[in-house]
Amino acid sequence: MRRKFRKLHLPADGRFLLILMSFICVGLMLLTFTLPNAAEPARRAAGWLVTPFQNGINEVGTYLREQFSGFQSVQALNAENEALQAEIDALKEQNNELVQAQTELTRLEDLYKLDQEYPEYNKVAAEVIAKDPGNWYSTFTVNKGSAEGIKVNMNVLAQGGLVGIVTETGEHWSTVRSIIDDASNISAMAANTSETCIVKGSLLNMESGKLEFSGLSDPYDLVLEGTGIVTSNVSSKYLSGLLIGYVSDITVSSNKLTKSGTLIPVATFKSLREVLIITDLKQTKESTE
Repeated sequence: MRRKFRKLHLPADGRFLLILMSFICVGLMLLTFTLPNAAEPARRAAGWLVTPFQNGINEVGTYLREQFSGFQSVQALNAENEALQAEIDALKEQNNELVQAQTELTRLEDLYKLDQEYPEYNKVAAEVIAKDPGNWYSTFTVNKGSAEGIKVNMNVLAQGGLVGIVTETGEHWSTVRSIIDDASNISAMAANTSETCIVKGSLLNMESGKLEFSGLSDPYDLVLEGTGIVTSNVSSKYLSGLLIGYVSDITVSSNKLTKSGTLIPVATFKSLREVLIITDLKQTKESTE
């Protein structure tokens, strides 16, 4: 079976253009084979057009490589910075732990020195675990109680001297009323003359860092600024000779027979961490002596 092919019919102008282009192509081919240098202008023209384009591509490639390299450098720097920051954080944490350890060691050394200042009394160390609201430790709670032998009216020491007295006990806790509490009244005496006085707690006066004392007999004017005030031997609850503080100022009372004034307590009642509880009661201690 024969296939029938359709003849391609071109317009006269089209046939002429096709024939002309064919002759040009054949002529160029022959010219290239016979005259190799004839294509040089074409190559130059191509080079003139292509070379700037190629240079542009090379510059773009170089720029992209530099940017990628810079990006890698930034990533490396970020990683190094994160590692250094982690190391700094670890060093800060270690430093804080060392500072805390040093602070705790200092407090324990002070507590040991305080224990040595009153060797005649038996003592138990305790930690302050709570306090009443406010800036001052007027009453606070410690982590030792009846199970550890703590009883009501046991005297409490801290920071070089007397800070309070036990008023209530639980199995493993005790409440301490400090000497700055408004309800506190202590029979005291001048350390150099043994003349007695009364030291009264006052949270209002503690705003100036002082306590009041009154009823001091000092006929020879021996009690001066800086004189130590300690617990009296006639006190019914407080053991004798516990340092309370130092005279800050002193004036003659209106009756002209006694003196009154203020004293600076030896303890700081804005920060109490550890205390020593004297396990000897006043009555028990006196009855065994």
